Amino acid sequence: MSGEAQLWISMQLAEQIRRHGAETYPHECCGALLGRDNPVSAHSSSDEGAEKPQREVLALFPLVNRRDDSPRNRFSVTSGDVRAAEKEAARQGIDVIGWYHSHPDHPARPSEYDREHAWPWYSYVIVSVAAGAPTEITSWRLADDRAEFSAEEIAICQRASV
Repeated sequence: MSGEAQLWISMQLAEQIRRHGAETYPHECCGALLGRDNPVSAHSSSDEGAEKPQREVLALFPLVNRRDDSPRNRFSVTSGDVRAAEKEAARQGIDVIGWYHSHPDHPARPSEYDREHAWPWYSYVIVSVAAGAPTEITSWRLADDRAEFSAEEIAICQRASV
C-alpha cells in the first residue's frame, strides 16, 4: 500500500456526505471537498524517502445538482459553482482538492460518465445510497492520461487536523 494515495476525512465530514446523499435521494448529490495536500514520508524501507501523498479534507462545500434531464444517474455543476467553491476554499486558506457525489441504488464506483467528466489530480468521493440509505463510501483519482481511475484509500479520523 505504500506510495498509494490516501484521503483523510473526519467522521463528521464523511457523515455529512452520507447525509447529503440520503437527502437528495433518488437524485445524485454533489459538492466540493476543501482541504490540503500533506506529503508525509513513507515508512517503508523499500521506498527510501519516498513521499506518500496524503490529502486531507477539512471542509465540504455542498452544491446543487444542476442536471435537469437525468439527475438520478448524473450530476452537473456550473463554472459559477466551481468558482464559488474556490472562493470559499480561499477564504478558509485551503484549496478545492476534489469533488463528491452519490450513486443512488448503484455501487460507489466511478462510471464511464464519471471518468469522461473528471479531471486528473482531484479526489472523487462517491457514496452509494441504496433505497435512501447511504452505504459504502469510496474515493478515486483519475490517471494523468485520463484512461482510468485508481482507488484512493480513505482514512476516517476522529477529527481532521487544523
